Amino acid sequence: MAGVRQFDEDNAFERALDVFWAKGYRATSMLDLAKSTGVQRGSLYNAYGDKEEIFVQVFERYADRFVAETKMALNKPELRDALVDFFTVAIRSITRGSPARGCLSTKIAVETAPEFPRQQELVKRMLDELEDALFKVLDTPGARAQLVIPPRQAARVIVTMTRGIAVMERVYGDPKRLRQTAAALIDTILQQTHQ
Repeated sequence: MAGVRQFDEDNAFERALDVFWAKGYRATSMLDLAKSTGVQRGSLYNAYGDKEEIFVQVFERYADRFVAETKMALNKPELRDALVDFFTVAIRSITRGSPARGCLSTKIAVETAPEFPRQQELVKRMLDELEDALFKVLDTPGARAQLVIPPRQAARVIVTMTRGIAVMERVYGDPKRLRQTAAALIDTILQQTHQ
């Protein structure tokens, strides 16, 4: 039957994600994807057309899952706890593996600009979704009362910090340092309460 996948698409996409994460977009070939997924190149071409389309589908799944994890982390009654958990998810994602795998979206953003506009748009959409999720949490009366800057600015600063943390992980490879940096940012954007 035409259009029926003769392979486990979820499994293939997970394995393709690992390859893109390890090698980046440019250095990944269709042969790499065929080897890692166990799906012949011809079947991949028939199913998706080209490497870019495979990347788009893989990245969209990755981004949806990551944004969903951060939204769950932000679902806390206390703002400080929500922000700490948000950064915990981000840091855990980039420090997984041995060696640590780093941040896929930051890697793609740096690697593919500007000659791959579709990839840039995917990363932009993911970052916008993260910012919107943060803004929703920060733009409540209780949260606004705790912030030293407006909610939209705070959301943008936090998302920008996640990109900086990803770069610092590549340089220092020290999760404790990343957590301390995130905590310092949280202290900076929230009013200090005297206990």
